[in-house]
Amino acid sequence: MCGVIGIVAKNNVNQDLYDGLTVLQHRGQDAAGIVTCDGGKLYLRKDNGLVRDVFDTEHMLNLHGNMGVGHVRYPTAGCSSSAEAQPFYVNSPYGISLAHNGNLTNADKLKQELYEEDLRHMNTDSDSEVLLNVFAHELQSMGKLKINHEDVFKAVAVTHKRCRGAYAVVAMITGYGIVAFRDPYGIRPIVYGKRETEQGPEYMVASESVALDAQGFELIADLKPGEAVFIGLNGSLELRQCAENPKYATCVFEYVYLARPDSTIDDVQVYKARLRMGEALAQKIKREWADQDIDVVIPIPDTSRTSALQLANELDVLYREGFIKNRYIGRTFIMPGQTQRKKSVRQKLNAIDLEFRGKNVLLVDDSIVRGTTSQQIIQMARDAGAEKVYFASAAPAIRHANVYGIDMPAKDELIAYGRTDDEVAEVIGADKVIYQDLDDLLKSVRKRNPELEDFDTSVFDGRYVTGDVDDAYFANVEQLRNDSAKAKRGGNKADIIDLHNSP
Repeated sequence: MCGVIGIVAKNNVNQDLYDGLTVLQHRGQDAAGIVTCDGGKLYLRKDNGLVRDVFDTEHMLNLHGNMGVGHVRYPTAGCSSSAEAQPFYVNSPYGISLAHNGNLTNADKLKQELYEEDLRHMNTDSDSEVLLNVFAHELQSMGKLKINHEDVFKAVAVTHKRCRGAYAVVAMITGYGIVAFRDPYGIRPIVYGKRETEQGPEYMVASESVALDAQGFELIADLKPGEAVFIGLNGSLELRQCAENPKYATCVFEYVYLARPDSTIDDVQVYKARLRMGEALAQKIKREWADQDIDVVIPIPDTSRTSALQLANELDVLYREGFIKNRYIGRTFIMPGQTQRKKSVRQKLNAIDLEFRGKNVLLVDDSIVRGTTSQQIIQMARDAGAEKVYFASAAPAIRHANVYGIDMPAKDELIAYGRTDDEVAEVIGADKVIYQDLDDLLKSVRKRNPELEDFDTSVFDGRYVTGDVDDAYFANVEQLRNDSAKAKRGGNKADIIDLHNSP
């Protein structure tokens, strides 16, 4: 899970890129970067940290140009080295800067091909650098001194053929414009929009529509699976389907947790989808737990609030805010390492005793991943005086690793792997655990857009839509993503990478 952004405008884009990245900060808190283009010169600033910490006034003043791309990152494999902060840059051909959200499932094979056949060197372990070099090689294969949008779309088409997995990409081609494209399954989201000015139209692409809203851009559409958009420096916009057999299989976890509630993904409002999740979960409770004795419904802030409120309304049970969140602590789900997640929970949340004391409480969260956070929150509720503590998840039980760009850990670190619902409840200390049914989750999202016939639901049912994931791949993924491996790797503080005049 990362956030990408690209803008082609009539004036300097540095501030709009910065503001857009702050809106997308929830998609990655490990690193941030911006590269801009002024004529034939590029200006880059990237480093570990939040957007507000990576860029100061001096950096912003040196990000010249009316075209640029940006990125906020969290480490899929747990590495927090700033050497892997994006955007990435390759000088041949033309000078290409790329930001990527997702994960390539055939990155190792591509890296070998790039070295042995395309004679390209990788400087990091990031699959985003692999994707950049694949695209750059295909564009270079055109053998042209000057290119147009048709050439760019041809390069995207071959990139689709070579790359497997999930990717939403924004790439800036120096002197030409910005291209954005989405994998043939549309697993990760990306949208584009337009802003009219006195000098002419300006265009923006971003991971979520909320970034467009914040900068005054009007949403045009989501890129469809396999689709690409090219925005020229002159303000032209060209759209092309570049995949042979595209189909919708959007990651359903975007609607559960990843996206902001005020975003729209594939013509589905995330907020409305979460309301329907709460309603469906309430209906399940009515069906399967008719004698429930819930006194109050309390959400785990922030992403579960919408579902919890609708659930309480459907059950006709009191809804209360029982936890106060410290907004200066990051999202624990995306923190690289179990020790850091454990330490942050009590720093992040504090219970209001009067909402718990003597009551049977239903806590509602968007999902249960490792269970450690849930366990601590349940204990906090008991310490605050709750008589009984029930726990509801707006998502089904997560029993499988994610391979498409979300840092779901090795499956044996998932609390629900190999356990029944009652066993999960026992481990996390709840009196009862209630999970959403997968069919109900999909109906909650699909209701607004019937075109969404399929979804990536792999973390729930182990079905990987790209069809290229085997036991050997999982063995490698688990070796990289288990918490002990992350602890051994740690993080490195690298120097800032400069292209031109960036301090």
